[in-house]
Amino acid sequence: MNINKKTVIAPQIIEDVCEWAIMHGVAFRQADNTAKHCPLSIAPMTIEREVYAHLRRVVPLLTKLITNVAEDSDFLQSSLSDMAKADPFFGRLMALHQQIHGTATHLLDPARQPLLLMRTDFMDDRQYGAKVIEFNGIAAGMAPFGQRATEFHAFMQRQWPETYQSWLEDAAAIPAENEGLTQLANGIVTAATQIKADFNEQGSPVFLMVVQKNEDNVYDQHLLEIALQQQGVRTVRRTFEQLSAQLITGSNQRLILDGVGAIDVVYLRAGYQYSDYCAPDLHEAVCCYTLSQMRVFIEQHHVALNATVGQQLATSKTMQMLLTMMPAQEYVRWGVTLEEAQLIKSVLAEMKPINTDTIHWFNTQAIKSEWVLKNQGEGGGHCVFGDDISATLAKLTVAEYDAWALMQRLYPHERDVPTVAIRDAKATVVNDLVSEIGLFTAYFKGQPVTDLDGYAGYLIRSKPASENEGGIHSGKGILDSLVLID
Repeated sequence: MNINKKTVIAPQIIEDVCEWAIMHGVAFRQADNTAKHCPLSIAPMTIEREVYAHLRRVVPLLTKLITNVAEDSDFLQSSLSDMAKADPFFGRLMALHQQIHGTATHLLDPARQPLLLMRTDFMDDRQYGAKVIEFNGIAAGMAPFGQRATEFHAFMQRQWPETYQSWLEDAAAIPAENEGLTQLANGIVTAATQIKADFNEQGSPVFLMVVQKNEDNVYDQHLLEIALQQQGVRTVRRTFEQLSAQLITGSNQRLILDGVGAIDVVYLRAGYQYSDYCAPDLHEAVCCYTLSQMRVFIEQHHVALNATVGQQLATSKTMQMLLTMMPAQEYVRWGVTLEEAQLIKSVLAEMKPINTDTIHWFNTQAIKSEWVLKNQGEGGGHCVFGDDISATLAKLTVAEYDAWALMQRLYPHERDVPTVAIRDAKATVVNDLVSEIGLFTAYFKGQPVTDLDGYAGYLIRSKPASENEGGIHSGKGILDSLVLID
């Protein structure tokens, strides 16, 4: 009997894949407290070594730029003021930012020490090359899953070599190393150790992860915590609501968590949407006021923090647009050389603000399939494509324009050969898979804190080209990894 590899994956392989994923924490928690494996690609995507090397070279420079933009409070306040009026959530962030940093006439110096754990997402466009989709400066997770996906494909190569090779695009391709989990943990340990030393204290550093209530992506988070625990760091998890009753100030602006003690690093895996600050029991006149004030409170203490409010503003879609529209030489004010600025420019896709002129141009002259309309939202479901863009623009009021931007739509290379997605313990052949490449970086107080000059591994999410939403959570995405070809 002739088995067609395009239609069949042996049940034993599917079983092995699902069990490997669960055993290695590559899973989501379900509402009934069971675990379900993440969707996975059976074999990795290929990328040209030169393209990958270029991205590796650029992302630390981008992170250096964003680090310094995030600390330029005057620039953030002046350049994002219109967007803050148009988007209520960012209006709240801007108000928090002003509380933390003061005004141009009365500056405040927050005690927190900025730790930027960033993921920059790219697509390798068929015509224009690899370009940035977005910056993620808050809750930039899934580095552990990224490293695990690379390890999973190494497992497939060893255990099921014939299957692995049969779905690989190029038999000569070499896996791209991925230490996303390891390097992110190293960066956090470096920051925690420095803060601990600032107070001349002994004992284990303490890492606080701020999480969403009923979070389903707990395993990715716990993998990071385990890696920190293995390096002698104590880890704790709290929601903003819990923190509002548990955080206090110690001597010398030390941040203290009731029942735990001094905190060295705070890492926000929540805080990018209103619901993270919502506490209905408080009956607040201004939505989410009390819990969002926890951001201000934390920044007033000597603690390593990701993300600062400044970092969140500096990685917004509007800031991405402003940096894209700015001449490269203007970047020099934020500590990058002109040569570095030009490298950064090489990966930024064209963006346009929304105003009456842009809307008229889009409706009368633009090729609509070449653009995507974005608001300031994080995660899936915040993009509008094609003919739907005109309909959405027509519904916007003038007051809402500054919350939106047009961005060049990226059309990445489709995989040359079909692949198999393993989802819900079933195998599905995908003929038109495309991939989103997220590269992690870690900087503390403006300096790289990984063994790779600030670079910290990658996350690959692949999806059918026909699908607009490629999130692992919110779309048709599957975890993937990279192999390099010349």
